[in-house]
Amino acid sequence: MENLGVEKMRQGQRDAESISGLLQQVRQGQGNTADVPGLRQQECVYRLVRSRRKSLALQVSPDGSVIVRAPMRTAKYRIDSFVKEHWAWVEKQRQRLAEQRAKAHVITDQERREGIERAKQIIPERTAYFARRMGVTYGRITIREQKTRWGSCSQAGNLSFNWKLVLMPPDVLDYVVVHELAHRKEMNHSPRFWAVVEKELPGYRARREELKRRGREFL
Repeated sequence: MENLGVEKMRQGQRDAESISGLLQQVRQGQGNTADVPGLRQQECVYRLVRSRRKSLALQVSPDGSVIVRAPMRTAKYRIDSFVKEHWAWVEKQRQRLAEQRAKAHVITDQERREGIERAKQIIPERTAYFARRMGVTYGRITIREQKTRWGSCSQAGNLSFNWKLVLMPPDVLDYVVVHELAHRKEMNHSPRFWAVVEKELPGYRARREELKRRGREFL
């Protein structure tokens, strides 16, 4: 997912979405539109998510949909202004995603079946190996085909992994495993969390970048 953030309404940082006279208020999570000159409103639909964050941020999902993340009290006209100001960036990301989809390898049914079987063998083995090294426990492991993520860890300690990790280099697969196991110590992405990851994988940043680069072919 591509994202563009602005701290205190300033362009430059990462993460994500009233014009009282132009647009009607809609409930959080439903479709919102911004009046971008030269475009029909239906082309500028976005989903607004409010939270206790301090900045505005835009996100473009793999399917091209737009999410705008905003502080709880930010006026909608400011949000729409932010969207309009950065809509060219949205279109650029959509174009890049379309080009990636055109180049992406189409996985056959046979490749999928074989990949899932490999994942069911390899991923639990690597998870058990790193869990012992990191001194953590976990619940069940589920192998899935998520569309937007490579792995997850629930509050109960259950782990879920995307089978397509077996299509990645082994170092990248290990990074995702360690990342999820690190959540058994820190259920967040704070500096403490990344310190847990780095303790186990001092070169995790390079692996993370490789996942982002190569992962675009499969998600």
